[in-house]
Amino acid sequence: MKRVQKGHVTLKCWDLGGQPRFRTMWERYCRGVNAIVFIVDSADRAALPVAKEELQLLLEKPTLDGIPLLVLGNKSDLLDHMSVDELIAALDLKTISHREVSCYGISALEETNLDHVLNWLIARASH
Repeated sequence: MKRVQKGHVTLKCWDLGGQPRFRTMWERYCRGVNAIVFIVDSADRAALPVAKEELQLLLEKPTLDGIPLLVLGNKSDLLDHMSVDELIAALDLKTISHREVSCYGISALEETNLDHVLNWLIARASH
């Protein structure tokens, strides 16, 4: 677990990893959270169908119903990355109901859009 502090808000973050062996644990860590952050490699188009399937399986869990979802397309600094609109389409985000859904392109390397992400999370931390 990592703690991120911004102003008077402390965010607790777990990096659950995307490897198949960790996926069965995702739901356990998502219980009682204010938001679910789902990060994909926006430059790895071949991995998107599996990411879409795993995201749908996660969101079907009754214990996670209504929890806001933030999808982040990492590696927006690479030339061949998918746009936010392409990610929304590839992951069928417009079909998700019963929860707030947002999607941003980010670059962890260049720290692109990380302030927007933190502000989004902080706004949901008080709910």
